[in-house]
Amino acid sequence: MMRLVLLLSFFLCVPWLSVAATKPTKPNILLITVDDMNCDSIGVFGAKLQGTTPHIDRLAAESLRFQHAHMQTASCMPSRNAMFSGRHSHNNKVEGFYQVPNPGYPVLSDLMSAGGYFTAIRGKVAHSTPYHPYKWDLVINDDEGGKADKKNAASYGASTRQGIEQAKKASKPFYLNINVSDPHKPFHAEGRDGKTIPDTNVPSRVFTPEEIPVPGFLPDDPVVRKELAHYYSSVRRADDCVAEVLKALEESGQAKNTVVIFLSDHGMPLPFAKTQLYHHSTWTPLIVRWFGVTKPGTVDSRHMIAGVDILPTFLEIAGIAQPKGIDGRSFAPLLRGQKQSDREMVFKEHNENSGGHRNPMRAVQTKEFLYLFNPWSNGTRVMGTATAGTHTYRRMKELARTDPKIAARVKLADHRVPEEFYNISRDPDALTNLITDQKSQKEIKRLRSALAEWMKKTGDPLLPVFERRDDEVFRENYINQLQKESDERRFEKTGKKRAARRDD
Repeated sequence: MMRLVLLLSFFLCVPWLSVAATKPTKPNILLITVDDMNCDSIGVFGAKLQGTTPHIDRLAAESLRFQHAHMQTASCMPSRNAMFSGRHSHNNKVEGFYQVPNPGYPVLSDLMSAGGYFTAIRGKVAHSTPYHPYKWDLVINDDEGGKADKKNAASYGASTRQGIEQAKKASKPFYLNINVSDPHKPFHAEGRDGKTIPDTNVPSRVFTPEEIPVPGFLPDDPVVRKELAHYYSSVRRADDCVAEVLKALEESGQAKNTVVIFLSDHGMPLPFAKTQLYHHSTWTPLIVRWFGVTKPGTVDSRHMIAGVDILPTFLEIAGIAQPKGIDGRSFAPLLRGQKQSDREMVFKEHNENSGGHRNPMRAVQTKEFLYLFNPWSNGTRVMGTATAGTHTYRRMKELARTDPKIAARVKLADHRVPEEFYNISRDPDALTNLITDQKSQKEIKRLRSALAEWMKKTGDPLLPVFERRDDEVFRENYINQLQKESDERRFEKTGKKRAARRDD
């Protein structure tokens, strides 16, 4: 009996065997995003060009990847705010590129900080929260004493080390968001006139126009090929950046206790991708590596994931309570190999581009079909996009003068039509609008109904217009009022800036 008492006393007195000491630590979370990269530019997601992303492919081999993940919109600031608020754009109030000083809800950095995490970010800082500057424990703006070059791969490794080291000093797990600038324009070595210019940040592989596969939604033309060659070289440089981030994580000794998530904020900055809601506009290469939880090299082809699901998933991983009012839901159970119901479709929206042009659109996509509603389309209004200044778009305008097929594509890019419907499983490039196809009417009706239900559930102010989508006058009045509000907001902002300059 005495020996038993002494043994129990020993175990109770040893600190490393106490209940507090055996409590599991929270995992670190490293979110790596790339800017303006098509999902199918990545090898494991079906890139037709060999050698675009060897390091991202290696990460995927160690991870679980989702075949059917979509961001909420294909415009940077609205996309990232939907992701980090867990709310659709019409609910988080960040419908365009403007500040929302009193959002009325917590964002991911708030919640992670309150949950005991050290929060740090590199890149896209002003686009990742409703207003700027926003509270982070660390905003990484420099590369070991100098201003960081956002196209320099090595600088991303340095930023990652800095974030991890600062979290260690704070004795906290880290939520580190590293936002790689590539392949956002300017592309590698691309001059304003389309010529190749000197670029000190040379990718580990530079692609030539001759070897480039042209996406089905763009014409095969020498000018287009050259711009795509610059784009794919920038994709490779983004891969170089990701390699440096992962190397820094590995060298820190924190890799085994860090959940790594990789994705793109939306598709490539070329016509029919960025600032649209087509398949390639929002399809994102979502990859998750969680040692001991996700199975290496696995693919989820069953469930659809939405950008608004990111925040609740991170919170569940971190063991932090979910806030009220979010539209997304955690897919953490899928990381553990479980199944979830009601993941057959994703709802998407676009409202306003960086220039303040209001071209609201709504869409619902399944693994097979895509339905789009474009209430701004009246046959004459030109959509404000982020791609009208590209060499590709300007070349398409030139070719349209003599090529009827390209002329039809340019007309669609500029003016669209009120409704579109595509069989994505057969036509992922969205080349054939089936909205009047008699065989498709049953599916069109189903997706219209699903979209209306979602709009009601989420309080979408565009619902009355959708319900009266055949009333051209009602649609036009609504769009004109939206544009007026946008113009007034921008005028107020520029007016305040002018007044401030006069005061100075």
